[in-house]
Amino acid sequence: MELIFEISTAGRRGFIPPKLDVDSYNLSDEFKRAVPPKLPELTEGDVVRHYTNLSRLNYAVDIGFYPLGSCTMKYNPKLNESAAAFDGFSKIHPYQDENTVQGALELMYNLQEALKIMSGMDAMTLQPAAGAHGEYTGVAVIRAYHEHKKDFERDEMIIPDSAHGTNPATATMNGYKAIEIKSDKNGMVDIDELKKIVNPHTAGIMLTNPNTLGLFDENVLQISKIIHDAGGLLYYDGANFNAIMGKARPGDLGFDVVHFNLHKTFSTPHGMGGPGAGPIGVKKFLESFLPVPTVGKKDEKYFLDYSHKNTIGRVRSFYGNFSVLVRAYAYILTMGGDGLKRASEMAVLNANYLRAKISKTLEVPYDTKPCMHEFVATTEPLLGYGVKALDFVKRMLDYGVHPPTVYFPLIVHEDLMIEPTETESKMTLDKFVEIVEKIAKEAKENPKLLQEAPHITPVRRLDDVRAAKQLILRWK
Repeated sequence: MELIFEISTAGRRGFIPPKLDVDSYNLSDEFKRAVPPKLPELTEGDVVRHYTNLSRLNYAVDIGFYPLGSCTMKYNPKLNESAAAFDGFSKIHPYQDENTVQGALELMYNLQEALKIMSGMDAMTLQPAAGAHGEYTGVAVIRAYHEHKKDFERDEMIIPDSAHGTNPATATMNGYKAIEIKSDKNGMVDIDELKKIVNPHTAGIMLTNPNTLGLFDENVLQISKIIHDAGGLLYYDGANFNAIMGKARPGDLGFDVVHFNLHKTFSTPHGMGGPGAGPIGVKKFLESFLPVPTVGKKDEKYFLDYSHKNTIGRVRSFYGNFSVLVRAYAYILTMGGDGLKRASEMAVLNANYLRAKISKTLEVPYDTKPCMHEFVATTEPLLGYGVKALDFVKRMLDYGVHPPTVYFPLIVHEDLMIEPTETESKMTLDKFVEIVEKIAKEAKENPKLLQEAPHITPVRRLDDVRAAKQLILRWK
C-alpha cells in the first residue's frame, strides 16, 4: 500500500481556510521556517480513502475473535463510547472552576465508591493512567508507608515467577529488590519457599489472583498472614479482576493495595499503548499516602481533595484519563451488580469450555482444577516437527484469527495464553477450536506451512529483532 506522501499531488487541497476575522500579524524571519514543511497535498476524498484502506489492514476486536491472554480484549458496548462523547464530558477543561464541573466530579466520586465496594478497599484515587502506572503508584504508597514508620531496611518486594512482567519493573523503579518466588507443582505460590524468603527486609508481595496461569491461588489467606506477620503489605495486581468480579474482593482476601485496569475490565477499546486507566484502592491506614487530589463530597457538593497529609504527590497531570473513567462508569451503571457478576461467570465458563476442548489437541500444563478467565496451553511437543509456538500462531493469521499471547508466562515453554472473555459465543469458540485442530494437524504433516506463515496477510513475517533495533519512525 502506498504511503500518503506517495499519493500526494501538487496543488490538491482538502479544505478551504476561513476568512481571517482578526488583525493580521507578520512574524519576523527568525520565527519562520527556512524551508516549507513537506506536507502531502490531497483532496478530502484522497485522505478518507487512504485511512479507510489503512484501517482494513488492521485486526480489531470489532472484526473478530481476539483471545489475547492477560489483556482481556473483549467487545466493548458502543453505548459507553456515546456517553464519553457527551459535550458535558468531552468539552470541559481541567482548569475550570469546580462549580462548573460538578457533574464530572460526581461521576468520578461515584466511580470511586463503586470500585471501593467491588474491591473491598476504603479509599481510591483515579489518577494513574494505566495498569502499570497503577502498579507503580500502589507500590509507591507501600514504600511511603514504610518510610513514614522509619522502617528503612525494608528493601525487598516478593514477586511470583508467574507474575506479569511489569511487576518486577514496578518494584525496581520504586527502589526495591525484586525477589522471585517459585511456583509449586500446582502453579501456586510455594508456601514453604515463601516462609524461607520472608524476612525483616520484606516490604511486601505483589500478587495476581487468579494468576497468569488462570488459576486462583487457594492459599491466599495463608500468604496474607505470612506477609502481614512479617510486617509487609500485600499488593493486588488487578489485571485479572474480570475473573472474580462480584465473586471475591481483594480487600477481604487480605490485600492492602489494589489496582484496576479499567480499560480491560470495564469497557474501553484499548491496545497499542492506550488509552487506559489504572486507579488504585487502599485500606484506611494507607489513605493519607494517596496522590492528590482525590474527589470528595461535602453536603451535596463535590470537590477536589488535597488534604492527604502524607501524600506521595501527583502521579499524573490533572485527575486521570477522564474519558476512560466515563466509559467505566457507564459500563458499571448499565451492567449493575448482578450483570458484573454474570460477566465474570461467563468469562470463567468460556475459558473452561475452551480449555477442555483445546486440551484434546494441545497439552495444558497445571491442569489439576478448573481455570478462571484464561488458561495456558503449550505447543512444546510440536518442536519435534520443527514447529515453535510462534510458527503456530502465525499460521492462525491465515485463518483470520488474532493469535493468543505467546511465550508468557515464562514458567511454561512454547506456551499459548488464551483468554476467550465473556463476550464470545459458543459458536465463535468452536470455530477457534477447529482452527487449532487444523493447525496442529498441519504441523505434523507439513511443518513448512507453519514455519513460513503467514501466507495471505498484507505483510508477511517480520524480523522482530531488526524492527526493534533499526527503527524507522518517519517518512524520508
